[in-house]
Amino acid sequence: MGSIFCEISRYLMIIVFALYTWSSFAVFGVKSKDRQEHMLRRQARWIFLLHLDGYLVLLVRTQNKKLLLFYAAQAVFFLCIISGYKLLYEKSAQLLSNHMCMLMAIGFLMLSRLSYEKAVRQFTIAAGSMIFAMGIPYLIKKIRFIRRLGLLYAAAGLCALAAVSVLGAVSYGAKISFTIAKVSIQPTEFVKILFVFFVASMFCQSVSVKRIALTTGVAAAHVMILVFSKDLGGALIFFVVYLTMLYVATKNPFYFLGGLACGSAAAAVAYRLFSHVRVRVMAWQDPVSVIEKEGYQICQSLFAIGTGGWFGVGLYRGMPEKIPVVEQDFVFSAIAEEMGGIFAICLIMVCMSCFLMFLNIAMQLKDGFYKLVALGLGTTYGFQVFLTIGGVMKFIPSTGVTLPLVSYGGSSFFGTVILFAIIQGFYILRETKHGQGGRERE
Repeated sequence: MGSIFCEISRYLMIIVFALYTWSSFAVFGVKSKDRQEHMLRRQARWIFLLHLDGYLVLLVRTQNKKLLLFYAAQAVFFLCIISGYKLLYEKSAQLLSNHMCMLMAIGFLMLSRLSYEKAVRQFTIAAGSMIFAMGIPYLIKKIRFIRRLGLLYAAAGLCALAAVSVLGAVSYGAKISFTIAKVSIQPTEFVKILFVFFVASMFCQSVSVKRIALTTGVAAAHVMILVFSKDLGGALIFFVVYLTMLYVATKNPFYFLGGLACGSAAAAVAYRLFSHVRVRVMAWQDPVSVIEKEGYQICQSLFAIGTGGWFGVGLYRGMPEKIPVVEQDFVFSAIAEEMGGIFAICLIMVCMSCFLMFLNIAMQLKDGFYKLVALGLGTTYGFQVFLTIGGVMKFIPSTGVTLPLVSYGGSSFFGTVILFAIIQGFYILRETKHGQGGRERE
């Protein structure tokens, strides 16, 4: 009986997630405000249905009664996020809140299947992160001098990166974190946000050649410290974000093309200087030929994705534990194996919906500083998703970055929650000003 339930539940989760994904894009074509709100409320119910269905399967498979309490705590948590934003900020974007909760729900579900202890730890970090992040939209509305702190953002970011390059522990060939009071902290996840604020602060004041040269020099310092720490995935994100913000601020294609040329040259130099870069490229080019060592991880990832097919093998029926670091860099492979290719494609589409919403908010903001910050944060999120999923599918060499809100990792999770809260604040600010403008015209 339990097997029949799990089999039905597998298809139910796919159907529910497909409906949720479809509504994420269909809601933009609905002009009626009441109709939109109705669709978003129904979308929220699908989150809870998928979440409940998944944990019932885990309970049937493991008979672990602790999962019931853990599930209930998560359900209350999601309810607090969705209703809390509406109560605190009337003009908040519910679609953004829904997406955040859906990505968290999938992450908690998969982590509970892979490691219950890590899932509990991730949930604890999530609760603390949301308590902190709930106040960010209010601060964005009230604090106006943040645009004048460009050099402070740069100094704080450089100091944090320099500290980890000197004091950090080596993990998979790179220095990316250090430990304080038995808590591992990855400063890069927070410096990404400071970096975006720094670049936006500099370019919103002026795009003169002198200002561009100064900003480029400081940005290059961020990238060089990351390269020195061998965190090349982080360095690539910083580089792409800066290049995007520079092009949008100046509208000069020569800066963009010149940046691409410099980036390509730097990649060639990094390939020659760092052995672990050559290892990752080798594993990407022909992983089967080095399957016993360098190509083992990517081969297991491809085997998992291929085994899952369109509909997946079902929770606890796959072998994601054979993929090294599966709960962090390769969680997408585990999802594709046990929940299926359709589910995985829907996950990509939800991430794309978040990215498009970030860009849409950026384009509609009138203030140049806010516009650049929203663009930079959106690029950070979108490119990180691309690097993670592209790496596990052998589309690009693996870069060791996590899938935001889904993969295990406290610093990454905390930083992404802050990112979403900032974008939410910009949306509220935009809607508030739009409403005030409408009343003035009336």
